[in-house]
Amino acid sequence: MAPPAGQIRPVRYLGVFALIVVVLYALVFFTGSGKPTPKLGIDLQGGTRVTLTAISPDGKPPAQDSLTQAKQILADRVNGNGVSGAEIVQDGSNLVITAPGNDGDQLKSVSQPAVLKFRPVLMDPQSGSPMIAPVTPPSTSGKPTTSGNTVKPSGSTTPSTTGSAPATSTSAKPQGMPVPLKQAAQTTTTPPPSSTGASATTTTGPAPTVSGVADPNQAKAIQQAKALRQNPAVATDPNAQAAAFAALDCAKPDPMSGYDDSDKPLVTCDRDHQNKYILGPSFLEGKQISTAQSQFDQQQAQWIVTLTFKPDGAKTWADYTGKNVGNYAAFTLDGQVQSAPKINQQIIGNTEISGSFTQASSKALANSLSYGSLPLSFTVSENQTVSATLGLSSMQAGLLAGGIGLLLVIVYCLFYYRALGVLTLLSLVCSGLVVYAILVLFGRWINYSLDLPGIAGFIIAIGITADSFVVFFERMKDEVREGRSFRSAVPRAWVRARRTILSADGVSFLAAAVLYTLAVGDVRGFAFTTGMSTVIDLLVVFIVTHPLVALVSRSKTLSKPSFSGLGAVHDAGVEMRAAERAANPVAKEA
Repeated sequence: MAPPAGQIRPVRYLGVFALIVVVLYALVFFTGSGKPTPKLGIDLQGGTRVTLTAISPDGKPPAQDSLTQAKQILADRVNGNGVSGAEIVQDGSNLVITAPGNDGDQLKSVSQPAVLKFRPVLMDPQSGSPMIAPVTPPSTSGKPTTSGNTVKPSGSTTPSTTGSAPATSTSAKPQGMPVPLKQAAQTTTTPPPSSTGASATTTTGPAPTVSGVADPNQAKAIQQAKALRQNPAVATDPNAQAAAFAALDCAKPDPMSGYDDSDKPLVTCDRDHQNKYILGPSFLEGKQISTAQSQFDQQQAQWIVTLTFKPDGAKTWADYTGKNVGNYAAFTLDGQVQSAPKINQQIIGNTEISGSFTQASSKALANSLSYGSLPLSFTVSENQTVSATLGLSSMQAGLLAGGIGLLLVIVYCLFYYRALGVLTLLSLVCSGLVVYAILVLFGRWINYSLDLPGIAGFIIAIGITADSFVVFFERMKDEVREGRSFRSAVPRAWVRARRTILSADGVSFLAAAVLYTLAVGDVRGFAFTTGMSTVIDLLVVFIVTHPLVALVSRSKTLSKPSFSGLGAVHDAGVEMRAAERAANPVAKEA
């Protein structure tokens, strides 16, 4: 049978809390790697600062709206890459990224334009004949990409059941990369039949133009590279191919990275900077991808990236793979071949790209794809390490301030509430245990970094937690003044107090949530810890403080007025009622 309203079984509630603490600290000590300590922000542990200089697509100073858009995309990429607590500040045409830790390479990688394009592999490197007829499908602007060596329907190794698939392959799993085009072996290939009847020339009209970059030397290098490597003749003319191969050195930085035209063929290298490919015009681009997720394939024991297309992109991909079974398709990121898998079946729905991924590389590329391509190109102009000397001093000062505030709260509660003040101390200790474990786990799971504003949020939370205790204890003292015993006062006081506690904490959490949503930078750390502490306060008050008070009230020794501190309140209530009866004898006779 359920207990009356306001009465509980304290042991059950305390047992639930003990179980929560055991589970949290089991996760702290037996999961993850490294020390079981919270991850600190850049103002406490130091970090890395990378300065990115913007290159305008029209050669003029970057527009403010483009810089603002790039700043937001970079912020999403950086925090999605597991560098929570990063700060991005605009300084003229530069964006300065400051993040905890010393992984500068990870910060530099997020500044890539990350334009994804799907291109057909035109030339069979073994036979020298076209693998697929050159096409010029509608061009779309790109979005970032992923990498790998095979492509197949997501979560399946058999042809999709949602549509018909050409059965030209006995295996539903696509095979690996085609033999790439080497530097010298392919320059004397017999000319393949031209589907357009074009004559063998090395150029076709004026050289391609560049959409504009700030550096004139870079613009000239891009224009020269495009004139050779994106000449439409390279799709069919071995002389044009030879010239493009000679001009392309995979060991050197590619000036065309991110500047290739979608509606022209492309001669480019793979991501290992060893092999060359002849690719056709883009038939699908990254903006048609809805989501990209990094996952670990248990069956293949490797990291993969799962792509989800938008409706138009899904139709284009299904049509293309259905018509080109047995051919190869290349995935290019900023003009560089990431993967050139063979198409073994029509692919309808989600698509997996797998290959030589690590967890970090698959996650980084999936994040770039998810958050969009940058409207500007950036170069890394500065990369430096930030010292944490001042941060450590500030942390010590913050912890000292928090300790002093906590001590004052405890002294006040012991002086004013006596035994109930001891229960307040126990509740605060329980709250601290939960907070510490959650900070460690959040640092591992969502890469949350504790910074100075976060410490300030926890100091404010001490007052919020103590306020909940005060509301409960004062309600209980009101019941005792009315003549009830300690034991009978507890359930009645809890019923009246919990509504007030819920309302007060609800307002605090709402304020923290609004501040977190609207604020930027360090203020969000303050809002996050304030909101988290408010939730933990509710947990502690409901399943620790209230059950502890109920246990004390049921003990003959602990509930004595001289020990509980409620004796004076009880005596004051008796005197007050006696005075009321003396002042109103008519009510006494009635």
